[in-house]
Amino acid sequence: MRLRPEQLAAALQKALSPIYCISGDEPLQLGEMADAVRGAARKAGYDSREILVADAGFSWHDLTESAGSLSIFADKKIIDLRLPAATPGAEGSKALIAYCERPPEDTLLLITAAKIAGASLKSRWFQALDKAGCVIQVWPLEGPDLMRWLQQRMQRRGLQAETESIRVLASRIEGNLLAAAQEIEKLYVLYGEGRLSKQQIFDVVADSSRFDVFKLIDSILAGRVGRILKILSGLQAEGVAAPVVLWALTREARILIKIKLALSSGQNRAQAFKNNQIRDKRQQLVSDALSRLSEGDLNSILMLSAKADRQIKGQQQGESWETLLAVCLMFAQKG
Repeated sequence: MRLRPEQLAAALQKALSPIYCISGDEPLQLGEMADAVRGAARKAGYDSREILVADAGFSWHDLTESAGSLSIFADKKIIDLRLPAATPGAEGSKALIAYCERPPEDTLLLITAAKIAGASLKSRWFQALDKAGCVIQVWPLEGPDLMRWLQQRMQRRGLQAETESIRVLASRIEGNLLAAAQEIEKLYVLYGEGRLSKQQIFDVVADSSRFDVFKLIDSILAGRVGRILKILSGLQAEGVAAPVVLWALTREARILIKIKLALSSGQNRAQAFKNNQIRDKRQQLVSDALSRLSEGDLNSILMLSAKADRQIKGQQQGESWETLLAVCLMFAQKG
């Protein structure tokens, strides 16, 4: 069953589905919807949780094994399956189809994935998930949808503002929901509950648009070390959230891996670029990076990115911005 993101909360209040699949490239919405599913499951007594990451070294037998066993500490459990590549591959497809045919009792399967390509939406594994559970696709918010999201987010913090004031906020964050959420928290801390003026928002909200983050991505693809240092230090100084930068870097690495796999399977470059939404003006940059970086290089970039993620969350010592710089320089390395 397909659900729109705004329908999830009401659906969770009615009943839990045995399977949820949430996919998309918008990290804040993706993370918060997954949190909502986990929270509803915990209220329903799913006290045990097992995390499975379907990366390059993952064995899909682990999903089958996890589905067939219960924790000694709980009668119900969540299997938290992450699909970084947004596709399970041949072995994973078989495992997911088999799981959907007979979902185990007292087990909830939560799948979070990057944006699933249009071709995969017609695949047997995706259709099986759609039939057996709930599928939610997350899209970047623009125009009225972004304005509505900002207004609702502010209301949750007891903040009110005129439409023109919210439009100022929307123009400053340019659809970057992670930055928007942080700026709303900043407004709440500074002013407390109540009505905000256009000037208050204008004075406080940093320009955390994703344009500068995308400029960083173009610079690493081009291998321009000097420009990387300048942009990254600027992003840090302007208060851009480290998770936003990390999201952009890991997203680009996964796209390059997907293109490399497509090319190695015999797909022509033009089709691979089209499937991964590489527009004309970026095709030369991406081609240069594909020639310079091996699949092993890109996997090393993802591993170092995981370290940055742990540092951002306080789970590992070290300065996350230094690690982000190291990730950028790995990207920009000469062949």
